Amino acid sequence: MEGIERVYQFLTEAGTYYLATVDGDQPRVRAFGTALLCDGKLYIQTGKVKDVSRQIAANPKVEICAFKDGKWLRVAGELVNDDSYDVKVAMLEKMPSLKAMYSADDDNMQMLYFKNASATFSSFTEAPETVCF
Repeated sequence: MEGIERVYQFLTEAGTYYLATVDGDQPRVRAFGTALLCDGKLYIQTGKVKDVSRQIAANPKVEICAFKDGKWLRVAGELVNDDSYDVKVAMLEKMPSLKAMYSADDDNMQMLYFKNASATFSSFTEAPETVCF
């Protein structure tokens, strides 16, 4: 399995991950659960009206962290906006609960993919392993 696929699988199985952004000189961390692997890119989703969207626009360098089964994953990289209709539809199909808040046709649903990313798998019992995508 390629590195990006392992990252996606870990995030999917963990269910929840924490996204860190910067708001001026203040770090901001919040829980997320959206992840999609599409056309070889790892996507997350948010709403353009949210503070997190404005923070990413001001500084696209972010980090996410997820934990499951005694292991954790940290992904650092830059997020790139992608307003592609097909990607929005794919996320809504994967996570139908989002349909209560978003539509592939609205201007609020924001899809972001990682570029220049490094992902480190860690635990207390194994040496860290890093993959880049």
